[in-house]
Amino acid sequence: MTEPTRGDTRTLLLGAAAALIAADPGEDFSLRAVCDAVGVKMPTLYHFFGSKQGLIEAVIERGFDMYLEQKASTESTGGPIQDIRAGWDTHVAFGIANPGFYTLMYGKVRPGHSPAAQSRPSRILQELMRRAEEQGRLVVPADQAAAHVLVTNIGVTLRQIVLGEEDRALSIAVREGAIAAITGTVQVTDNRSVSGREVIEYAAAHPDILGTTETELLIEWIRRLRDSDRHRPAS
Repeated sequence: MTEPTRGDTRTLLLGAAAALIAADPGEDFSLRAVCDAVGVKMPTLYHFFGSKQGLIEAVIERGFDMYLEQKASTESTGGPIQDIRAGWDTHVAFGIANPGFYTLMYGKVRPGHSPAAQSRPSRILQELMRRAEEQGRLVVPADQAAAHVLVTNIGVTLRQIVLGEEDRALSIAVREGAIAAITGTVQVTDNRSVSGREVIEYAAAHPDILGTTETELLIEWIRRLRDSDRHRPAS
């Protein structure tokens, strides 16, 4: 069998390893099987990765590269909470489409250790939470909110990988539950009064109702009214 060109070999080995991991998540995989899938010999694999652990770490790094490329293609809505929703959906979609990479990125656990590359998307989430905190839209500290969203996002993604199929309703329900927990809001209904915070979050979650510009104005007006009420002298 003709070996791939040098420029493609490393990428093909990473893809083969990820495919084997996806076939049996949580199980060990054979380096020989990785080489056979690509059509190279063992010394070639060791040349690129040095060891099995080196290959695993490279697969994780490549997975995060792919994930961040996908996130970068998602346009910001301009609102941190809505961007968190979009980021959640991107995270789930990536995991379902790339289970081999994802199970190593987030599903392979070693006590006291997390892959260095995992910090890259975490920083994006933390920055969104800091913006939300600055806008007064969180009821918990930004770091706590980021951790809350991340662990639930990972859990719902792994659940769908285990099931082997997408469960959009589950993902949306868990996503909205997580956002409600960090913003202190609940679903708006017709038979009860709602707070300004709840109106803000409902409007941000459904910009199609009023339109993007009108939604941004409504949120800004409610913030001003809330802030003025806070600073009004007690009677």
